[in-house]
Amino acid sequence: MTALYVILAIVALIIVIGIIQYNKLVRLNVAVDEGFAQIEVQLQRRGDLIPNLVETVKGYASHEKETFEKVVQARAQATAAQGVAAVAEADGMLTQALRGLLAVAEAYPDLKASANFLSLQEELSGTENKVGFARQYYNDAVRALNESIVSIPGKFFAGPANVVERDFYVVDDPGKRVVPNVSFN
Repeated sequence: MTALYVILAIVALIIVIGIIQYNKLVRLNVAVDEGFAQIEVQLQRRGDLIPNLVETVKGYASHEKETFEKVVQARAQATAAQGVAAVAEADGMLTQALRGLLAVAEAYPDLKASANFLSLQEELSGTENKVGFARQYYNDAVRALNESIVSIPGKFFAGPANVVERDFYVVDDPGKRVVPNVSFN
């Protein structure tokens, strides 16, 4: 009879561990989905600012047509992108296009002094910070999920929980990888 109680206790312990692991994986998976949704919210917010920013700059630098077209095209691609990799790629292209637009703005002192432009630039800067925080949250959630999936006992429960490893949100920004040329001559 004691052996039966021991076996029942072991089975109950395995069931409890299974339930805990299953719930943990599901909770982590939901956190990753939430993180990606937050990135999309902030990218949408940034996308909504872009037409106003473009129109403001256009008023001062109407001959910079190529720059405006790049921004509009990058915004359209970012809006249409689906999935982590495609959204991250479109995000990087839009960031590069916005840098070009802001560089154009630097050449126009009247534009830089415009209250409307300054307000839009400040709002864009705040939104970029929010995008950065959302990316960090998402990547932290992905790391936690992926660690749980590849470690024991999570490895055994990932399949039944219908949870798979997720990709990190990586923006390919060649401008950030350029090595500065330092000369002491």
